[in-house]
Amino acid sequence: MIKALLISLTVAAPALATTQDEVLSAELLPGWQMQNGHHMAGLSLQLAPDWKTYWRAPGEAGIPPLFDWSGSTNVQSVRVHWPSPVVFHLNGMQTIGYHDGVVLPLEVTPVDPARPVSLRAAVDLGVCNKICMPAALQMQAELSGAGQPDAAIRAALQAEPRSGKEAGLKTISCAVEPIADGLRLTAKLDLPAPGPEETVVFETADASVWVAEAQTTRHGGTLTSVTDLVANNGAPFALDRSAVKVTVLGQGKSVEISGCPAP
Repeated sequence: MIKALLISLTVAAPALATTQDEVLSAELLPGWQMQNGHHMAGLSLQLAPDWKTYWRAPGEAGIPPLFDWSGSTNVQSVRVHWPSPVVFHLNGMQTIGYHDGVVLPLEVTPVDPARPVSLRAAVDLGVCNKICMPAALQMQAELSGAGQPDAAIRAALQAEPRSGKEAGLKTISCAVEPIADGLRLTAKLDLPAPGPEETVVFETADASVWVAEAQTTRHGGTLTSVTDLVANNGAPFALDRSAVKVTVLGQGKSVEISGCPAP
């Protein structure tokens, strides 16, 4: 976040000439009711050419999107489905997100499936080109009845990462060791390569834990990736291995693995 702020400050003057409406438009797609009573809606983000926005784990210099659904009625929860993102490299820094636009499927669980849903979204996110700027969205959609299939939402669902089983994962093991200000996590995966270039992203259940950019190597069928985890108190901490998420990003393909068991 500090790196992203410094980049923004260095180009603050040109940023004054750019407004959110010039680079970003958004709408809630009403979607359809699922067989389980949930409702599959979508958040469509359209960006100006060459602009990008960020994935849920955007990298050290990225800005993660924040969602607030508290203004909604008859909504128990909203799960965001994330299509496979793209890895960007700029000025020696790695960020992860989407360029030109993205549809994020929203699986809405109603309190009462028989009643209409009023979905209200407040979204804070970052958008970047040569400059970065914060963006704030306020949107709403009424979800009632069976709805209609939406090709854009279905395509985004198809672009979600595959599971480890679907991708041919045989084994995964994660060694954890203390370091001065946290933990070092080393994951070894017996996994076919999803593409010629692989980027591994680690996520923990605690969003306050800082996760370093992983260093990844491959030898045959074995992928090894190492990252450092630093908590707010700057000391080693107890890691919930079952809640660790490991995502392997390849060119046009990705694999998402839940859980990081001990060797």
